[in-house]
Amino acid sequence: MVKTFLGLFLAIYVGFGLGGAAIAQTATPTKPPSIAPTVAVPSPPPAKPDNLKPYFDRVAQAVQSFHLSNGMKFIVLERHDAPVVSFMLYADVGGVDEPEGQTGVAHFLEHLAFKGTERIGTTDYAKESPLLAEQDKLAEQIATTPTQAAQLLAQIEKSEQQSLPFVKQNEFGQIVQQAGGVGLNANTSVEATRYFYSLPSNKLELWMSLESDRFLNPVFREFYKEKAVILEERRMRTENSPVGQMIEVFLAKAFTKHPYGRPVIGSVADLQAVTRPQVRSFFDKYYGPGQMTAVIVGDVDLAQVKTMADRYFGRLKSRPKPPQVTVVEPQQTAMREVNLKLPSQPIYLEAYHRPGMNHPDAPVYDAIAGILSSGRNARLYKSLVEEKKLALGADVGNGFRGTSIRP
Repeated sequence: MVKTFLGLFLAIYVGFGLGGAAIAQTATPTKPPSIAPTVAVPSPPPAKPDNLKPYFDRVAQAVQSFHLSNGMKFIVLERHDAPVVSFMLYADVGGVDEPEGQTGVAHFLEHLAFKGTERIGTTDYAKESPLLAEQDKLAEQIATTPTQAAQLLAQIEKSEQQSLPFVKQNEFGQIVQQAGGVGLNANTSVEATRYFYSLPSNKLELWMSLESDRFLNPVFREFYKEKAVILEERRMRTENSPVGQMIEVFLAKAFTKHPYGRPVIGSVADLQAVTRPQVRSFFDKYYGPGQMTAVIVGDVDLAQVKTMADRYFGRLKSRPKPPQVTVVEPQQTAMREVNLKLPSQPIYLEAYHRPGMNHPDAPVYDAIAGILSSGRNARLYKSLVEEKKLALGADVGNGFRGTSIRP
């Protein structure tokens, strides 16, 4: 099965001032666009003693990996230059995996993963837990009796207020910071969710404990409060952003069947309707150890990493492999176009469907993107900005919206 995604994402910022139109177009060559045969990709220069290839070769040879018995993978690169270690936990789940009518669940779950566990983020989980269950029951009633939604939402808010004395806000982040951690963050894309930060190397076991616990015993506390935060994030990035609005309608036009066309942050209606049990169900299905890969780079010892990984992450129970996306986007046979009239400077987007990143032609698209827009001597910038003075900027991106490398 050949999967396609949008590549050669061309963004041209045209004109000056307000009142312009935003135009987006998509076309679907399954081979490089017609410009490809006319582009002469220069041969690589002769190797120099100071080139980077020997360095990359040494790094590649130093990378080591292993699997736990529950299926979780670890990738380790020992670097003893400084007493620091950087971590990333990669979950093979993203927006494409969300059930119909639950867009935004993967991103919502990413937010909730910082809310703590049965031990972290609470002063008394035994007293907090019944209040969380009460909130979930009230949320279920909204779906069955929508006429009482306002009253039920008020009861949920009251219950959340009652649970606040038992919540230690941002305790997870405070523990990381007090241990000397930096860069604590996460992100969600269409196909993956990533959690990452760095710690002093003598805090390796702390990372093992914190990360394993938040995926072993997560508690999605402050759920309805966080829902309001995400809705505000959507307003900032989409509703109040001409580019955000344009990309959302553009993707919906480009993908008629495949979930690549859905917004990762979710639609307003789906976010308003989603419940904590639905997010928990999504977590249980997609956050098994076989779906997670831990990447550890820094001042560590592989044998010690293996021992601690088995001790902490070995507690995660194996789960069945979740269903994979099998939807195939129908081949596009004609250009599609969408126009938005917004109070912004004019912006033009154009994109092509291209094969996945594991396709033999993938490097060709990288070369085309570089030739067209890499630096001020690139063809598009020289032509549209400097010579014809039609645009303020011109950029080409390759690989927008996903990788399509899942089996």
